[in-house]
Amino acid sequence: MRAFLAVPLSSQAHDAVVDGMRELRRRLGAARWVRPEGIHITLRFLGEQDAGLLGRLGDAAAAGLTAQRPVEVTLGGGGFFPGPRRPRVAWLGGSAPGLERWVEAIEQAGAACGIDPEPRPFSLHVTLARLDRPWGAGDVETFLTVVGKWRLPPFVGREAVLFRSELAPSGAAYTPLRRLSVGG
Repeated sequence: MRAFLAVPLSSQAHDAVVDGMRELRRRLGAARWVRPEGIHITLRFLGEQDAGLLGRLGDAAAAGLTAQRPVEVTLGGGGFFPGPRRPRVAWLGGSAPGLERWVEAIEQAGAACGIDPEPRPFSLHVTLARLDRPWGAGDVETFLTVVGKWRLPPFVGREAVLFRSELAPSGAAYTPLRRLSVGG
């Protein structure tokens, strides 16, 4: 099954992102916007994996995350993958000092289970939209300006969630498989 590990947003931060996305939808060109229930901070995309391996990974990641500390998450600012000249994914950024240690613990758990390491460095982001056609310079600037003005309430991240991802024409549906507490 297709899976990933993520940090859920607090209800207040989540609601603020959903409200902000409504404005962006009205002001910007065509995009496939993330559904409200799909908003999260991705820690590690795992791709297609066997259910047994995901169980082992869950156990190993749970052990690694108990040694970590909760982190304060502050969301703000935005950007694009691969970049603003040819945007394919529009995202909300932020900071969470210590979150990189969660990612390291998850990478170590994955390596112990035989999962290849993620070749790209971790970049804290919340995917907001996927673009089938890159936006023009005006939409890129509007997105960056609007998201740059968002003032979202900080929150404390205390868990990672192992999600199953099922692709559908209406968008991906995410099912939590396991909640992994941080800090024992």
